Amino acid sequence: MSLTPERTAELQELCRQYRIDVLTAIHGAQSGHPGGSLSAADMVAALYFSEMHIDPQNPNWADRDRFILSKGHAAPALYAALAEKGYFDRSWFPTLRRCGSRLQGHPDMNKTPGVDTVSGSLGNGVAIGLGMALGCKMQGIDNYVYVIVGDGEEEEGIIWEAAMAAAKLNAGNLIVFADLNNHQSGGKVTELSSLYPVEDKWNAFHWHVQSIDGHDIDAIRSAVAEAKKVTDKPSLIACKTLKGKNIPYMEDNNAWHKKVPTDEEVEIAREALKDEM
Repeated sequence: MSLTPERTAELQELCRQYRIDVLTAIHGAQSGHPGGSLSAADMVAALYFSEMHIDPQNPNWADRDRFILSKGHAAPALYAALAEKGYFDRSWFPTLRRCGSRLQGHPDMNKTPGVDTVSGSLGNGVAIGLGMALGCKMQGIDNYVYVIVGDGEEEEGIIWEAAMAAAKLNAGNLIVFADLNNHQSGGKVTELSSLYPVEDKWNAFHWHVQSIDGHDIDAIRSAVAEAKKVTDKPSLIACKTLKGKNIPYMEDNNAWHKKVPTDEEVEIAREALKDEM
């Protein structure tokens, strides 16, 4: 299930542009969460540009795949993808997090074209995704529901209530990505209230589980293909990631959970991303 080298390069370039867009939006807003947005960027890119069946010209198409960013503070990564797909124009980016903006600090389906649900109250995304997955199956819709959760977020009890229900109800059209950057707002997950090894927990809840490099586009796409082969249980794709990926001063640095880069830091980041290609 490998992509052609040309397609892989194209998606990698999209990820580079996403990271620039994330920083541009947060810098313009003077508010936001860059670290977790950047750790999720490759997953979002792979889904929106290689896996998901969606139609930007018809955002409410009933048969579309659904996407839930449960770690809603990473909204800039989602907004970058939606803009690239044509749901709205990049000129919206400077309005991020402003009162009345259509780009709120956490995704809002009532304001932003292409957003499938409101998120940001951590822990709810898997339960919402399960409801969508079951609802679509009941209506005879042949689609998938994708969810991205943070690893600190997995400390929320509702995650595990939904995990039990999803396995019991054979929700094979539900695919959850765990963004395992080992950070949450208060510090390292492994030092606070660790769920590691995460894979063992989801296995115990009777999910189909895979572990991959969450920044490897080919690995993400292959994992989705494997998940789709399993029709009688939901799937968890555990993605090892770096908070602040590809920005040297941000990588694995929890100070960038919620922090705004200066003009100089934005230029340093742009140069670093240019060197990546």
